[in-house]
Amino acid sequence: MNKKLVILMGVGFVVCLVLTIVFRILMDNQDLEYEEVEVRVVSTDSESVRVKTRYSSNTSTKYIVKVRYEGEEYNLENVHGLSGYWEGKTVKAYLSQGKLYANVEGVNTSTPVAYAYFVFLFASFILFMVFLCNTPHLFKKKV
Repeated sequence: MNKKLVILMGVGFVVCLVLTIVFRILMDNQDLEYEEVEVRVVSTDSESVRVKTRYSSNTSTKYIVKVRYEGEEYNLENVHGLSGYWEGKTVKAYLSQGKLYANVEGVNTSTPVAYAYFVFLFASFILFMVFLCNTPHLFKKKV
């Protein structure tokens, strides 16, 4: 890899890092539009998802909570566990853009600003790693 490309990746990393910080600040300070509502739990379930790589295999659990609000059934988004959710119980949920969330963080991370933040965060990490691995090319002398 030539020196100009390595420098360009370093500059790209700095730009992505600055944009990550800007979008994080915007994400933390945005005015969220949601309504706190009471919903009734219809059913709960959990689904184990097995993630297998060449070196290990892990299981991840996805929690599925179906709730009823104003006569319609919804999947409750951003559920981190089934404790407190049993059939027939009335729980607090947050209605935003036609979806019900278990907590305000779910509403916050589903906005376009949050998606941009995560994209730039991921890009910053990748560019930093590539830049770091290719930094020795900057100090190589031509023979």
